[in-house]
Amino acid sequence: MSFIEQIKERAKKQIKTIILPEAEDIRVLKAAKQIKEEGFAKVVLIGNEEEVTQKAKSEGIQIDEIQIINPSKSEKYEEYANTLYELRKAKGMTIEQAKELTLNPVYFGMMMLKKGDADGLVSGAAHSTSDTLRPALQILKTAPGTKLVSAFFVMVVPNCDYGENGTLIFADSGLNQEPNSEELSEIAISSSKSFKQLIGKDAKVAMLSYSTYGSAKSPSTEKVIEATKLVKEKEPSLLVDGELQLDAAIVPEIAEFKAPGSPLKGEANVLVFPDLGAGNIGYKLVQRFAKAEAYGPLCQGIAKPVNDLSRGCSAEDIVGVVAITAVQAQEQ
Repeated sequence: MSFIEQIKERAKKQIKTIILPEAEDIRVLKAAKQIKEEGFAKVVLIGNEEEVTQKAKSEGIQIDEIQIINPSKSEKYEEYANTLYELRKAKGMTIEQAKELTLNPVYFGMMMLKKGDADGLVSGAAHSTSDTLRPALQILKTAPGTKLVSAFFVMVVPNCDYGENGTLIFADSGLNQEPNSEELSEIAISSSKSFKQLIGKDAKVAMLSYSTYGSAKSPSTEKVIEATKLVKEKEPSLLVDGELQLDAAIVPEIAEFKAPGSPLKGEANVLVFPDLGAGNIGYKLVQRFAKAEAYGPLCQGIAKPVNDLSRGCSAEDIVGVVAITAVQAQEQ
């Protein structure tokens, strides 16, 4: 059974309600239909019911049994707007601005999460990352004990022995541009927890660099060395090593030569990149060259499960991310 099929089976054990606020996107409608048919989550579409229904009908997509909420007609609209105002008035938001924002499907969806009327949200097919995460941070805030919100991809590589039978986490590949040592350590710790949550195995974390054990020296390598030290101090039981080049992190034979004595032994399954450029390029290379499945960018550190999508995503990608979001909601 594939990784995503396992996730779907886990999601079926406790059905969660996941919001899709981009209801006028054909990919979202196709995904909603498939999710309904597979029965691993309850989907709520946010949008103009007449327009959404007409668009689905014109494309031959059956969504009759899927709930569609129009914010302007919702009985919760005033309650949500007032709550948003109370949350943001100290930042200068007026009640008029709150009412206007509550009409926005993403903001409305976040308010559903805030009030406990849904369990998770998936957006990004037609919105930028900032358009998805800004309202999440304004309304939901960070999870208790979390200092940093970060993003990761679950990479499932076919016919691959690296990682956990070809399944790895890449972080941060979608959000933090130039994390410092402290931030990099938080990304590593959050990613290790995400790996355990989603894959069900213990994380083996590699702090990646273009250097292995001091083979090169620069502010970039020093940052990774310091971040590794911080992770070990914060989470002594976590299996982590760095700084490591990629081959020393995932190939046992090369690890023996380049990093003798490494506790990872070339078997890393969580790869923490030194910056967003490396992480984003890395996941896209693996996705395209190795024909890997890439689920994300998934978010970690938000008080409720909110996940971003690549604007180049397919309907099948959305289905997978909804399943992952449902499992995250079960864990919370």
